[in-house]
Amino acid sequence: MDLIIGTYTEQLPHVHGKADGVLTASFDPASGRIGPVTALAAARNPSYLAASASGENVYAVHETLDFEHQPGGGITAYARDLRTGQLTALNARATLGDSPCHVTLDRSGRFVLNANYGVDAGSVTVHRIEPDGRLGDMTDHVEHIGSGPDPVRQANSHVHMIASDPVTGDILVSDLGSDTVFVYALDRDGRLAAKTSVNLDAAPGAGPRHLAFHPDGRHLFIVNELDSTVCALRREDDQFVVTDGAPTRPEGAGGQNLAGAIRVTPSGRHVLVSNRGDDSLAVFRFDADASALSEVGITADVGECPRDFIVTPDGQHVIVAGQDNDHLASYRFDDEAGTLRLVHSAVAPTPVCLVLA
Repeated sequence: MDLIIGTYTEQLPHVHGKADGVLTASFDPASGRIGPVTALAAARNPSYLAASASGENVYAVHETLDFEHQPGGGITAYARDLRTGQLTALNARATLGDSPCHVTLDRSGRFVLNANYGVDAGSVTVHRIEPDGRLGDMTDHVEHIGSGPDPVRQANSHVHMIASDPVTGDILVSDLGSDTVFVYALDRDGRLAAKTSVNLDAAPGAGPRHLAFHPDGRHLFIVNELDSTVCALRREDDQFVVTDGAPTRPEGAGGQNLAGAIRVTPSGRHVLVSNRGDDSLAVFRFDADASALSEVGITADVGECPRDFIVTPDGQHVIVAGQDNDHLASYRFDDEAGTLRLVHSAVAPTPVCLVLA
């Protein structure tokens, strides 16, 4: 099993990138050990990655203000050798929006969608996937308009993540700047149609960042970056309603903290959230019958600025990317108790996003 690692390669306002591009390392699911980290593909700030269902293609966004001498960011399609794990660049496209910070495939696997954080306005870009995995024509580009009460982080919209609803195929887009999760229908031609009546409104100043669906498809979780909270939502007819919420850090905790990534364990019993600032992982038990969260515990010192982490498909390990201390850490996860035990670590320059393939 291979880890594919997105990184930062340049000095940016929020990070000092040290990597050369996309990285890789082997991962042993039996022991939890991470193999030596090596370079896989040279690229500018390939911060977030997505792999096709077959693992034969990988898509990387370039979190930049300019791409190939044009304003905005970019996205590159790679072919992946299933035997060696090597990547071969197929082609690249501009995203029209700057600072792309997330990428995903739709439920059908026919389109790549990326989130442009945006200095002045966030946006969503859609590209068709050609039969050989290349990026085809851009089929849509939607700019968001909005703001929130935080004058620094919410002066305008900032699109942070895109998720495909596993039941309906709708596209959910978290907009940190406008405190909204926007919902779109995606048609067969790759065009987005706003479903404004089912948009999800966060608390003012919360800053919705990332989303995760429960394996049952009935529940959705949102982590809010600015107020360090997590919300549980339940599907009711054609929309989601909030059923519970909890802070991601201890009551009375001081200092600055920004909540980061969110994952649901394969069993659906637990929801995990990373904290950047506290540099911790918060674990919550989830009662699907009651649609309720309860805190299990918070594991500290998981790496400086844990921007991303993943739970392995068997649910037995959690791998954390410590962006600011060039560190990957593998933890054994007890799905009964909801506890984490460090088993191995490895050096990796400025790791951001983790994908297992």
